[in-house]
Order: sequence, then C-alpha cells, then structure tokens
Amino acid sequence: MGRGECAKGKRIVVRVCLLTFGAFLLSCYRDGQGDRPDEIPEEDLHSLQRQAMVAKDLRGRDIDAESVLRAMSVVQRHLFVPQELRDQAYGDHPLPIGEDQTISQPYIVAFMTQALRLEPGDRVLEIGTGSGYQAAVLAQIASQVYTIEIIPSLTERAAATLTGAGYQNVHLRTGDGYFGWPQQAPFDAIIVTAAPDHIPPALVEQLGDGAHLVLPVGDQYQELIRVTRAGSETKTERLLPVRFVPMTGRARGD
Repeated sequence: MGRGECAKGKRIVVRVCLLTFGAFLLSCYRDGQGDRPDEIPEEDLHSLQRQAMVAKDLRGRDIDAESVLRAMSVVQRHLFVPQELRDQAYGDHPLPIGEDQTISQPYIVAFMTQALRLEPGDRVLEIGTGSGYQAAVLAQIASQVYTIEIIPSLTERAAATLTGAGYQNVHLRTGDGYFGWPQQAPFDAIIVTAAPDHIPPALVEQLGDGAHLVLPVGDQYQELIRVTRAGSETKTERLLPVRFVPMTGRARGD
C-alpha cells in the first residue's frame, strides 16, 4: 500500500471512529434530553453533545468543508438559545427564540455556511441576525461579519450574547435587511436566514465579483437558492427544499 493510500485509509478510520463515538454519545444524550450523570459538569456535557452533533449530523451527512466543521465544533450553540431550552441545544432541529422567530437546525446552518464557500479574509453580510448563532459560525471563518436584524429586541439580545462570547468581528444593526448594507458593500458572501418570496435586487447588487448569495425563497414552498455573481452576470442554483420563517419588512410589502 502506498503512502497516499495509507493516509487515506487512516482518514477513513478516523472518520468511522468519530461517527461511532458520536452515535454512542447521542444514544446517551439524544437531543440533549437524556439523563446527565452528576459527575459530568454542564460545560463538559455541552462539549460532548456538540462534538457528537458534528460527528453524526454534519460530518456523518454531506458537510465536508473542514472550516465549517471546525466552526460548528467550536461555537457554543447553547449560549444562543433560551435558558429553559439549553438541554435541547445540540439536537438537530430548530428551537424558538422568542418574537415568533427560531434558531435554525445545526445541519441547515452548516449547509448554508458551506454553500457560501468562504475564505478566511472574506467580508460577509447576514440578513436576519436572530439569536446570533449563524453570525458566530460565520465569524469563525470570515474576517468580518455584518448582520442586520429587523426586530430591535433580538438585535440587543444577540449583541449581548456575541459580546459575552468574545466575538469582536461581528457588526450588528437593526434595520430592514431587504435593502442590505450598501455602506459596507461589496461583500464576498451574503446569507439570508428568513424567506422572501423573491430574490431582493439590492442584495444581488451588493455582491462582489465571484461572490455567493445563499437564501431561502418562496412562500408555502421554499427552496434554498445560491446566486453567484460573475461580472455583470449571475448564475442561480437550486440547492434543497427548506422551511424558514418569512422575511418581513419591504419583502412583504410592510
């Protein structure tokens, strides 16, 4: 067996071990709701659940960008959900965060982040700050993250959580994300975490050359779309069916 084949074999063994370990942990702490042994500190338990989530729900599916997997393994999702729901923080499902909004399931956060194809020096615009979790994941990879939330109370809460967690490269403001953030454009990537029924033209205009816009589009039926800008041209790809809260403000004629 050649050196390349040996290295490949080792990677496969490591991946299988991670998946097996993740499956074992999830069997003990499925969706964060299992009984917690008294001798395991809460932070250690969260860390075990997070690594199991990454192994089974992300690496175990089609998330293979190492930068995304590292970010998801580092960001403490339990900090971004209400206190009473923290025991469910690492289940692969959305959770309510108040104001009729949700924090997206980890797989969707990872999938959308991977679809952006981020590089370390990138500047990213996020529409729909919500809890701040997606912004935190982006901030682990990109250089600067600009995020807009239309609900003032969510902006304030997300800002406090992100600051408390030590994120210094996330810039927040309250506003209607339909219009983007023209003062900071162009962006290397734009992500939208609420669904308009069409692609907002301002967001396409604020893409830099070669940049990607990833967003859910639709009403009753929604699809995750990726728009890539190349000079004056754009390319649109349909990625997968999704279900997000509707985008409010100008997108809904408010």
